[in-house]
Amino acid sequence: MQRIFHKRSLRGAVSPSPARPRAAIIECLIALLCTCVALPGYAASCGSETASGAAAVSPSSQPASPFIVVGLLGGFVPHDEPHHPEVQMIRSLRQEYPKHVYFGVFENRKLGEAYKTILNRLGAKEDGTLSEDEKRRARIVLFGHSWGASAVVALSRRLEREGIPVMLTVQVDSVARPFQNDRVIPSNVLQAANFYQTHGLIHGRSTITPADPARTTILGNFRWEYKEEPAECRDFSWYARFFTKGHIAIECDPKVWSQVETLLRRHLPNPVVSQTDAGGSDLRPPGNDRGAAQQQ
Repeated sequence: MQRIFHKRSLRGAVSPSPARPRAAIIECLIALLCTCVALPGYAASCGSETASGAAAVSPSSQPASPFIVVGLLGGFVPHDEPHHPEVQMIRSLRQEYPKHVYFGVFENRKLGEAYKTILNRLGAKEDGTLSEDEKRRARIVLFGHSWGASAVVALSRRLEREGIPVMLTVQVDSVARPFQNDRVIPSNVLQAANFYQTHGLIHGRSTITPADPARTTILGNFRWEYKEEPAECRDFSWYARFFTKGHIAIECDPKVWSQVETLLRRHLPNPVVSQTDAGGSDLRPPGNDRGAAQQQ
């Protein structure tokens, strides 16, 4: 399918209308209903691995490191659910990079744990404070899907209040939770990218904008269209694929996550294990018979 790319000016974007909070609540109620129906078949916790959580990382048990990659999952998916590509990607990267590079996955509702883990990895004192040098050295990358993508923006704002920079945020089919604004990227974020699709009961935010265009670069708002679902979606329950077809399709599409991984790698040190495929530098995914991307 032919790809179409165009750019929409991000300057002069209008502020959200007063109806947006109500729409966000309605959207999330729909997401809640569909997720409760869709996820039980594959969202059960598997194993005893501790991949995330403040309890797993403390200043005394882990060395300080400025390189931090945190993923936030959508819906009610647990952090160790093996079928989700976000979890698989983090596990794969963890094997490639030096031990001092931290990779963590959190449920979207556990922003507090993710925030504390980041502070601890940066070398925060017992009272949670960081020196100005520790803040400047931070190399933080955040990504997420659905409610997890909205949580990425919320976590970035929390880091902004402490003067901690974020190198990159990536949102995949971002769905705002009530009282969260997933459209405006805070000024402590250096670069941001947004991948979305527009079909079905649940679909992602189509446009993200910078709070301060002089400090934040929007790499693109990349729209994906699906004529048929990726084969990888077969690991998801049939009712998830039926009720939230497009939302599931973009989450399980390996081409989308290949682009996300490419972005993540740009902000990390050299891996210990040689890469067989660096993923390239073009964010626009290659044409295929099941989807196309459109950059705005």
